[in-house]
Formats: sequence, C-alpha cells, structure tokens
Amino acid sequence: MIHEDRTTRDFICDRSQGTRHGIVIDPAEQTPETAAKRAIAAVSAGTRMILVGGSSDTDSNNVHQTIVAIKEGLELVTWASSQDSIMDENNWKIPIVLFPQGAASLSPAADAITFMMLMNSTDPRFLIEEQTSGAPYIRKAGIEPVSMGYVICAPGGKAGEVGKANLLKSNETERSAAYALTAEMYGFDMFYLEAGSGAKKPVHPDLIKSARDATNITLIVGGGIRDGSTAKIAAQSGADWIITGNLVEEFEDASELERTLSEFIKQMTD
Repeated sequence: MIHEDRTTRDFICDRSQGTRHGIVIDPAEQTPETAAKRAIAAVSAGTRMILVGGSSDTDSNNVHQTIVAIKEGLELVTWASSQDSIMDENNWKIPIVLFPQGAASLSPAADAITFMMLMNSTDPRFLIEEQTSGAPYIRKAGIEPVSMGYVICAPGGKAGEVGKANLLKSNETERSAAYALTAEMYGFDMFYLEAGSGAKKPVHPDLIKSARDATNITLIVGGGIRDGSTAKIAAQSGADWIITGNLVEEFEDASELERTLSEFIKQMTD
C-alpha cells in the first residue's frame, strides 16, 4: 500500500530518502492480530517497510493471514487519518513485502516480494531452485518482484545454517564488495547483508562500507541491530535500509514498542 503513482520497487529503491527503517514480521512467531498491532505501532514510529516471512516454520496459510491482518489494520488507520486534518494519511501508505524462506510461503495479498538469491549458499535450492518453483505463482498472482542479492554474514544464525551459507566473515571486505558488484551486474535491485536472526553481533561496518563503495544499488542491512546507535553506525557506513526483527517481537505492549522504535529511528537518523 504505497502512493498510487509509484511502484513498490520505486519506493524501496529510492535512495534519496536517506537511511530508512523496516521490520520483519515472522508469522510463525505471532498471531495475525498481534502482527497487525506491532505493524501499526512500528509505522506510527516511523518504520517505512514491513517484510513478512523469514522463518523456516512459515507457510502460505500463516503468511497470507498475517499479511491480510496487517493490511486491514493499516487501511483502517489510513482511513482514520484521511478524516483528520492534522494527520497525514500518506504516512501509513507503506509496502507490505514478502520476505520468504521459500516458494511454499507466498501470498497474493502482498504488495511485492523480495525475489532473492542467497548468493553465498552452497545449496542450489537457495541459488535458483526455490525461485524457479515460485516464479509462476508470483507472475499469476501479480505480485511485484523486487530482485535482491542476499548474503549471510558471520555469525549467520539459523538463516546461515538452513541456507547452507559460506558465511561472509567480518574481515572479508573484498569479498563483500565482489558480492555487491555481482548483484549489480546481475541487474538486482537490492543487495542485503544479513548477520542472522537474533545475532549477537551485527554486520561489521567495514563490510557495509566496502559493499557501498562497490555499487550504487539499494543496500539493506539486518541482524543483530538492537539499538539506534548501532543502526546509526550501519547507516553511516552506507546502508539505505536498516531491518530489525527480534526487537519487535520482544514487546507485547504496542505503545511500548512504538516508543522504543521512535527512539531507535531518531538515534539512527540524527
């Protein structure tokens, strides 16, 4: 749900906006109702993209139910904003994007999908096979693909384990640059450096900087970023998007989540 004169790809890949914040909602870790409340709190705080997916326990059923609940919640708030002269309804028009672990976790209700290649996987399944399985569904459902090169960095967590990734180590700056450049040469819209869900350490700033120096495509960084000061380091290193997931799941109270993310985003962008 974005401005009518822009595609989701245009919105996500617009680097003129400065560093923006997005969240990952994992349908396997919360009910659709809880996901909707957290999404509304995050958008109210300044989050500009909601990714849905991520876990190996997701499937098309819980992904679809979660996306529908989030979209309905945001549409209600958007309508309420349109009735209030003080509120700007456009602040609520942000994309709901599939961030799938595979072709079995898709939904036609999404605005777009991160059509990704796990570039440092040693398993053909994550390089091309899941993509080949999902492509016909994506075309039939009319979901906008936003192509993405995805690289998992040490420590990698479950994502690195499941994806059988040859992890990018913190001192491998030339390798990071080469992956980013390869993503650009493939024609990908985005390049994502991921430390892994719940990682104790975020992606090293040198890896972000080397990727940024190598290419002009949209650069996303996630994993292990739990506070605004850490996010700011990633932003200053060249990240266009900072993604958080586990941080959002820690809050049952939507107001507390909104306050926390508001401070997080303020620190990130100051």
